[in-house]
Order: sequence, then C-alpha cells, then structure tokens
Amino acid sequence: MAAEGWAGRRVLVTGGAGFLGSGLCHALAARGARVTALDAMLPEGGANRANLAGAGVELVEADLREADLAPLTRGLDAVFNLAAQTSHAGSMADPFADLAINATAQLRLIAALRQGSPGAVVVHASTRQFYGRPLYLPVDERHPLNPPDANGVSKLAGEQYWLMEGRVTGRPVVSLRLTNCYGPRLRVKDARQTFLGIWFRRLLEGEPFEVWGGAQLRDLAYLDDVVAAFLAAAVTPACHGGAFNIGGAAPVSLRDLAEAAIAAHDGQGRYVVKEFPADRAPIDIGSFHADDTAFRKATGWAPAVGLPEGLRRSLDWLRPRLADYL
Repeated sequence: MAAEGWAGRRVLVTGGAGFLGSGLCHALAARGARVTALDAMLPEGGANRANLAGAGVELVEADLREADLAPLTRGLDAVFNLAAQTSHAGSMADPFADLAINATAQLRLIAALRQGSPGAVVVHASTRQFYGRPLYLPVDERHPLNPPDANGVSKLAGEQYWLMEGRVTGRPVVSLRLTNCYGPRLRVKDARQTFLGIWFRRLLEGEPFEVWGGAQLRDLAYLDDVVAAFLAAAVTPACHGGAFNIGGAAPVSLRDLAEAAIAAHDGQGRYVVKEFPADRAPIDIGSFHADDTAFRKATGWAPAVGLPEGLRRSLDWLRPRLADYL
C-alpha cells in the first residue's frame, strides 16, 4: 500500500472518536479511505462526537470488551488500534477494568481480525509508560521495561499480544510507543488524558493551572505529527513486526512548558508550582524523552510542528469550541 494509496481502502479506527483516533479518521477520509470509527464512548475517556464533525466517517458505538466484532472486521485493509484506557490514576483505582480494556479486549479484536481480515495491516497505539523511570536519557527501544503502574502493565500486555500475532500469523503489525501527545480535540475537562488538557482549559477560562514538580523533562508530540507517524508505519514494510518509540519536539521542563503555553496564549495566564499529590508521586516517572531514531531511519518521518506553534494551534482551535469539550 503506497503512502498515497488510501483511496478506496477499508479502514477501521478503534477509539476513533477520541483525540488521536479522530485525527486519524479526518486524515484518512481526506485521502479517500472508507473509514469506520469504532468507539465505546466511555465518559471517562477522550471520546467526543464533536471530534468527528466534518470527517465524513461512520461512527459505530460499541465496546471491544463485549461487542460482536465480526461485522466490523470483515474485508479490512488496515486497522489503526487506538482503543485504550489511558488514565494512570484510573488504572490504579480499578486495575481490573484497565486490564479488560487494554489486554483482554485486544485479544477479542485479534481473534475477530483473524477470521475477517487476516491480511490487514495493524498499527497499534502503545505507550512510553512501561519503560518506567528512565535509567538513561533519551530512552531507546532497548531500555529495560519496568511499568510503574497498572496502566503500564496492561498496555505492555496488549502490545505483546499484537506483536505475537504478527510473529505467529505473519500479519503486518507495528506498535508505536507514544510520548505525551497534544493538539486539537484533546480532552480538556480534566487531566485524565494528559496534564496539558487541564492546562489548556485553565488558560482558556482565565484560571491558574497547577504544575507538579516542574523540573521534569518531557518531549511533546503534536497531533498532526503523530497522525503522520501512524500513516507512515502502516505503509513501511521495514516497520512491520516492530515496536518503535515516537518522540516529538526537543525536551522541555514542565516549568518551561508552562511558560511556553502562556506565551502561546498571547502572554495571558499564570500557574502555581506544587508538589506531586500523594496518590500520584509513587507512579511518577520523573524526566522522560524518547530516542526515536529507529523509526525515523525506517520511514523518513520527523516531527514538523515545533512546540510554540503546536501550543498556539491547540489553543486557537479550542478557544471557540471549549463548550463542546466540557
């Protein structure tokens, strides 16, 4: 499948009404693909019907844990698998639900695709979280795995099920280990998806936001760059069978990121620095930024949107739509 060859292709995007999933739906539909977005629309997740406005894709509201997947998985050319539970605190509060979504439901999807679309390429959304607290920076794919929370354990299990599927059946599978992603359609009502969401909300509402710690380093990936990485992974045979880090802009401290967010909001806003809450401190991984050299070499991909521009685009997009996301 060539990079320009999405026209007419049948594509399933799980978690398709979420932040990243909807970004993929818009991009694929714009390239002429026949896209189905599958989403459980769980209130604690990032799904929002407004995310798919204007995309021209079919939205099927169904839960991978219990839905009849056979009708949805027949005759597909590609699957972008972004259905997941991403809340770290939520995973610790209810690890059983976290495991069911991130691992057991993945097995159900694998089984359905074996029957309905045995040759479809699968690009699976994974996470840098299961590296745990880094032993060195930047973190490459050879770094030891040491998940700090239940979400890291379940996401690692889900990734390994997909990579095993590729080894056993020959299915082209790629797993992308994502860093902090942000951009239009991000969940902003709270910090369940990423801390930047609640920062954006507070800025747009004229309220101060909290920075926990402040010295930790993060690399942030803008939505358009992440979507481009997924599309590149799907059409690059050299990626199939592998797990790759996907980084973003140059690493920045949380305090400097807070200053950059305020600057992107025309200099309006303020923040307060606080210690990590007692329930979050044990699962904090400290500083993290990814070495994604392997993926860049395989695909030629590189982030195109710098941090100041990405923050400005995000806030400009959310400003007139904030009510739809609260």
